[in-house]
Amino acid sequence: MFSGSARGMKIGRSIGWIAGVCLDCVRHFVLAVLIFAVSQVPISAFAQQSAPKLIRDAEIEGLMRLYTKPIFQAAGLSPGAVRVYLINDQRINAFVAGGQRIFINTGLLTQAKTPNEVIGVLAHETGHISGGHLARMGQEIDRQSTTVIIGMLLGAAAMAGGVATGEGDAVRAGQGIMGGSGTLAQRLVLNYARAMESSADQAALKFLTATGQSAAGMLTLFQKLANQAIASAQFVDPYVMSHPMPFERIRNLEVAAKASPYFNKKDSPELVMRHQLMQAKLTGFLTPHMVYQRYPTSDSSMPARYARAIVAFRSGDTRNAIPIIDGLIADLPKNPYFWELKGQALLEGGSPGNAIAPLRQAEKLLPSNGLIKIMLAQALIGTETPENAQAAIKTLREAAKTENDVPSVYKLMAMAYGQLGDIPRAELATAESAYLQGDRKLAVEKAQAALKTFKRGSSEWLRANDILNYTRKK
Repeated sequence: MFSGSARGMKIGRSIGWIAGVCLDCVRHFVLAVLIFAVSQVPISAFAQQSAPKLIRDAEIEGLMRLYTKPIFQAAGLSPGAVRVYLINDQRINAFVAGGQRIFINTGLLTQAKTPNEVIGVLAHETGHISGGHLARMGQEIDRQSTTVIIGMLLGAAAMAGGVATGEGDAVRAGQGIMGGSGTLAQRLVLNYARAMESSADQAALKFLTATGQSAAGMLTLFQKLANQAIASAQFVDPYVMSHPMPFERIRNLEVAAKASPYFNKKDSPELVMRHQLMQAKLTGFLTPHMVYQRYPTSDSSMPARYARAIVAFRSGDTRNAIPIIDGLIADLPKNPYFWELKGQALLEGGSPGNAIAPLRQAEKLLPSNGLIKIMLAQALIGTETPENAQAAIKTLREAAKTENDVPSVYKLMAMAYGQLGDIPRAELATAESAYLQGDRKLAVEKAQAALKTFKRGSSEWLRANDILNYTRKK
């Protein structure tokens, strides 16, 4: 299931508080100070301004878990304790935020030529988590006076605009504001941020070597960023950059990376194929106008057919999309994501009944994936039969074990209960969905209705009461 960008899904309650370290050394150099300093501001405040979009997709999230599992283990982190979120943004960027959460832009995924480039970035961000950089940077900021911090943020914002546009006057004006607020304190904090970036680089090298992987991809991607930044970086005093100056950083990284016995090690063909399929999927869903430019009909490769099948059914041509997907399934019958795509194509094409079988096959091949279960439940509910409504509720309960903060789980559950005529449970599920979406009025209304119908002290009554109390507190 690929969702989020098309449906406008905002970063929500599950992400919590934002604080992070950016990868892009010039365009986002200010974030090491700016975001840390606002670490107690709910992300909803940012969502109202920039409306970042999260993307949920079983295949891409599975690939990110495959990339990160050995890295997390090498870092002494539990793979289940750290989650990678996908942001619909075509710029090359990744950052750590809100504790043990890594955010990675789709632009980085689509522009990375090899899996190793993405793995290198994930290793770098893991270095920030294992080093406790978020908490330590927050402490460093807290040591400065409020006046100094405000001046730093205003100046950093002015500088960020100047760096992005290459306007030297704006950069120098920002430097002046920051200087007037306490130059020494400002430079101490930014120097601390630079040290953290270098520390994360070194940690990434350690993790990659420990897992027998090359750092060449990380080096290649950082070189690309450095080349993009060169025009803007000429205006910036290296002492007021939160990250090391690009080429200085590259030189340090290159010497250490080439010392690894795994530097020339290549990605496996299987991993390269999964990487290419991911890129084809992102192209098909996010930039459909680019599909036939990147994947012309003369290209019979698996990624090319994947992208063309996606753009076909998304444009309403399900009849021609299904044979392409069937061909992909014939090539790799044990790939759960091809079966999932067939189910999605049929479901969005108005045939929920026909979507059930391929989605059940996807679930069989990947039984613990909550996103596939959600789509299967949607197909079951779409048939509007009591038997399938019961099956959908069971499937959604299983999905909630891993996706309990996804509003659509409870929205679909409400629909299934509605089909069965179980209005009290439908209202309780609606209250749950509304609460997760931030719709306080509807959450209170439905929770109050549920409280009146369930026996006092029952599990349903307690859940409705919890929703009511949490919503009122907010």
